[in-house]
Formats: sequence, structure tokens, C-alpha cells
Amino acid sequence: MRVIKFDHLLSASKWLSPGYVSVNAEGWITDISSNASSEDVVSIRGIAIPGMPNLHSHAFQRAMAGLSEFRTAAAEDSFWTWRDLMYRFVDRLTPDDLEAIAAQLYVEMLKAGYTAVGEFQYLHHDRDGSPFGIPAEMSLRTLAAARTTGIGMTLLPVLYQHAGFGEQPPGDGQRRFINNTGAILEIYESLDKETALDPDRHTGIAPHSMRAVDAESIREMEAAIDLSTPIHIHIAEQEKEVVDCLEFCGRRPVEYLLDNADVDSRWCLVHATHMTVDEIRNASAAGAIAGLCPTTEANLGDGIFDMPGWLDGNGSLGVGSDSHISISVVEELRWLEYGQRLRDRRRNVAADDSTSTGMKLFDAAVSGGAQALGRIGSNGEVGLQVGARADIVVLDADAPIFAGHMMETFLDAWIFSGNEPVVTDVFVGGEHVISERNHPQEEKIAARYREAVRVILS
Repeated sequence: MRVIKFDHLLSASKWLSPGYVSVNAEGWITDISSNASSEDVVSIRGIAIPGMPNLHSHAFQRAMAGLSEFRTAAAEDSFWTWRDLMYRFVDRLTPDDLEAIAAQLYVEMLKAGYTAVGEFQYLHHDRDGSPFGIPAEMSLRTLAAARTTGIGMTLLPVLYQHAGFGEQPPGDGQRRFINNTGAILEIYESLDKETALDPDRHTGIAPHSMRAVDAESIREMEAAIDLSTPIHIHIAEQEKEVVDCLEFCGRRPVEYLLDNADVDSRWCLVHATHMTVDEIRNASAAGAIAGLCPTTEANLGDGIFDMPGWLDGNGSLGVGSDSHISISVVEELRWLEYGQRLRDRRRNVAADDSTSTGMKLFDAAVSGGAQALGRIGSNGEVGLQVGARADIVVLDADAPIFAGHMMETFLDAWIFSGNEPVVTDVFVGGEHVISERNHPQEEKIAARYREAVRVILS
């Protein structure tokens, strides 16, 4: 048993100053109090808050950031022109490249305040489209990167079958993604065995999207997995996807999913940008989590999620960094709120009568993200409370942005008053993975990343 003392600590019930956290050998929180329960105490200066789950990541896209900001020959740049560049980039990646990129990404996530990641992994095959000798090779490389860096992970092997609605045949650029249901379930089962005894690593599964997977295959996947297994899906990200779905079946993507799957609290609807009032009501009532990636959604021109409608239905939500054009808890939460303000031309959209905007968004994203990644205690505990995983982020209390603030506005100051890096220490499952702003292997990891990207882009 270890006891860690912090100057300030955001527990599930209230702020404590100081705050003490007791962590057992398996990485679970056994006690939180304002008094030391042991003489063997480790003191960490700063503001302790729950670690943020990053519920949606395509690790390889970290190395693409900044490469797609030129106008193409198309009449209008869009998600679909960006996707063409992504396919060309994917053509060059080896398993070693993916592991190097993922490790760099995960160090950056930890230093930003993310303590776990949902890796939505659809890059399965070799560069010619043939399977690797170990079908789960690419997913295992991201798992290796997670273990090297210490970040928590939920692996989400992705089923990708078709190029579009109506079972359109895949194009050459998609050859590294394509599997049938049986093959992806074999990958899922092998990864599930690999993570079974690791409390900081889990396995879920992901039909890529309603355009890329048929409804029968989704039902087959649901029937084959455990009832606690997370299920993630891209949905209603682009208006074109909605139009194509209507032309195919007369229903919109979220409506089509709800009609063909047993959507419940296991499901994470990634993006869910373009929904009707009825779709919002029915999806939130089913218990699904909205997986929002505001910086990527802005970069790709997706649109703006209807957060007021979702929260009015008591919907759960979390955030991810998706294509990793930004790796920042602050930016995802800030721009989730700012998008609403720009659209509605009003302030404090997420706040309620008793909770500030920053606190409301942060609490929602911690809870929804943990649920989406299956990273919860045996009785559903999340955040800093007894029974939850000891995922803790420490902010520098001496940083200028916190000057003059009290505990009640620490989170709002962090999210809405600057971009200076203020994360000093990070614990994942009780392991001290970032200490005094440094990761013990970050120089070696960065060197490997630089060499991999140099070769890819040469």
C-alpha cells in the first residue's frame, strides 16, 4: 500500500486540501482523505485531478499532422480529399513505424493529462494488403507502445468491409483495412487474451461505420462478445454520409444503427455530429456515449455536435484526439464549449445552475470516457474515489494561470485561461509514469519517432 499526498485533490465528492490517496499493489484506490493514514507518505506538490481518458485515437495519423493543409486540385477541400492523402500515407507504414509513432503519441498524451487511450485500429494488413503472419500484428504494436510508455489502453480492432453503403467494393487505398467478421473476431479474441490479466489494458471492438460495415455483421459481432465489451463506431460525421445513408435505406445513420443493433451503455458513437432531435433523444436514452473530437472535427470541417440537446437528454460524453492535430485535454474541452458558443452566440453552454462550465465538461468527459474504455471499478467507480483506478494528473499550482484562484475555479482556469503546459506528474494505475514533467524514455522514443517519420516522408 502506498499513500500519496497532494496540496489539493479533486475527489469525487469535494476538494481536499491537502488530499491523501492510498493505492494498493494492483493500482486501485483504497482510501481518499484529508489526513495521512500511514507514516509512509510520498508528497507531490500540486493540484491532483482525475486522469482524462482519450476515447478515440488513430495513432498512425500523429505523423500526418501538418501535411494536409494545402488546397488540393478538387473544387473544394473536404474530409474526402483529406482521406485520399491518408490512404497514401498508410501505404508506407511498417509495423515498426506504427510502434514508433504510437509510442511518441502516447508520451505526448500522458504529458497533456490523458491517462488512457482507446485505439481505434483499422490498419491490419501489410502494404500489399496481405495478412501478417500474426493477424493482430499492428494492434499488438500499439499495445507494445502503450506498455512501453505506461498509458492505459483499450484496443479497438476495427471491422472494415465495404467502401460505402450497399456493400460497395473497397478501393485499393483501403486494402490494408479490409476483413470479414470472422477474421476481426479472431483478432479481437487474441487481443482479449493478451490483455486479460493486465488491469491497465483492455480490449473492445469496433465496426468502422455504417457505410463500411453491414448491419448483419454488426449483429454477429454483438452476439460473439462479452456483455461488458466496449463497442465503438464512427457515425454521422459528415453530411455526405447522412445523404448516402438516406439514399441507401431511407434512414439516417444513427437511426439505422438503432434499428439494427442493441445500442446501450457499451456503445460509443464517435462524432455523432449530424443527428436529428429524435436521434439525439433515442441514442442518449439508450445509454450510448458520444465520443467527441472537437479539434479533429474542426480540422476536417465535420460540423458541430449538438451538446445542449445531448445534455438535455442526460447523455454521456467523452473526448478524444482522433487524428492528433492537437494532443491537449484543454483544447478538446475548450473547443467543445467554444463551438457551441460560436453557433448559438451565447456563453457557458455546458454549465448549469450549480456547476461551472469547466467542471461540468471535465466531470462529464472523465466519466463518459472511462465508461467508453471499460476503465471503471467493479461497481462503476471513476475519477478519484475508492474503488476506481489510480489514474491521477497533477497540475503545477505555482503556474501563473492559477494565481488568485481558489479550488472552485482551478479547472476553469486550466481549460479557459491559457495554453502553457502545466501537467507536472501523471499516475496510471498508481504507476508514476510522468515525473516532474518528464517521461523516463522520452528521448529514446522521440529519436525513434524522428527516424521513422524521416524514412516515411522521404
